[in-house]
Amino acid sequence: MGWCDVEDWRTDPTFAMCRALVDGADLASFAGGPFDVRAVVATIRPGTFEGAALDDLPWGNFPHGEKAREAVRLLHAGDEPARNLMGVLIGMCADDSRAAAALAVPFLIRIATDPHHRHRADALGGLAAPARARYFGVAFRDELLLHRSGPQHDGYDDYGVEVTGYPAGWSVAAARAAITTGAPTLLPLLDDSDPAMRIDASYALATAADPGHTVRGAFATRFAMEQDPMVRAALVLATAESTRTHPYEPATAWIRELWQDQAQAPEVRLAAAIGWLCLTAEPVPDALHAAVEALATEERARAMDALPWMAAAGRGVPGLLDCVRRMLHPEAPEPSDDPWA
Repeated sequence: MGWCDVEDWRTDPTFAMCRALVDGADLASFAGGPFDVRAVVATIRPGTFEGAALDDLPWGNFPHGEKAREAVRLLHAGDEPARNLMGVLIGMCADDSRAAAALAVPFLIRIATDPHHRHRADALGGLAAPARARYFGVAFRDELLLHRSGPQHDGYDDYGVEVTGYPAGWSVAAARAAITTGAPTLLPLLDDSDPAMRIDASYALATAADPGHTVRGAFATRFAMEQDPMVRAALVLATAESTRTHPYEPATAWIRELWQDQAQAPEVRLAAAIGWLCLTAEPVPDALHAAVEALATEERARAMDALPWMAAAGRGVPGLLDCVRRMLHPEAPEPSDDPWA
């Protein structure tokens, strides 16, 4: 029926909400309550981890909540391999069940911004996953870098529902709100000594609400002093993503100038080309076609999978190449996995 499978009804603590929604209950009746992850996340004070903050939250109200809570607890303790623990949370997002992962975001921010925590890089690398929905394998011009918002007449937004029946837009909104609240502590990571940390900080901050352009301004400031081409490319994509949420014509014009600027590193020009295509509905200029076709070698595309936007976009091929095919050659047939095709 598209909501919860039979086993979910028996074991998932959210079954009451699922069943009520299937029976025709108004989603709005759950808004602001203990099953609304947006409301629960809003109760978490920024920067806190001590005391009962973790255990007092209603993790059991959200699919796989107890598993998420335990992953966060162990990650904070630092005693187990971080990759396995973050894999639990990222796996939830990949499986289209991100509500509990969204609830984990404030705690991941606390770990990521602790300069002495051994798992800070792993926490930062995964904390933005629940802030984006339906983005794995997404490489179309009108979908990449897009944050949907705005409820429809039935209370749901364009994200629809997760596999459990939980409103996906609530999960995304909760995660984005947590990152927005944590932005002041995340912004200094744009100056971290590790390029990978700077890239992941850009990826996370790109999901923050930024009506005052503070975050986008920080991207520009960092770009002006950044020497690493891949980090510069990340800052361009982060600026484009933020600008898609908060349109700003000077930013769009700047990104267009970058892909035209032959003095820029190829990675920067390619990121700018992708970003500009996502920010405009204009026909693809011949000059952009020529630049991308010349610069987007397979070797460079594989290297650019170091950018989480590109790593997520690819479906069996480097993400950049999938973006090029879908954005510049939308008429091309979909590649087939059939060796006899």
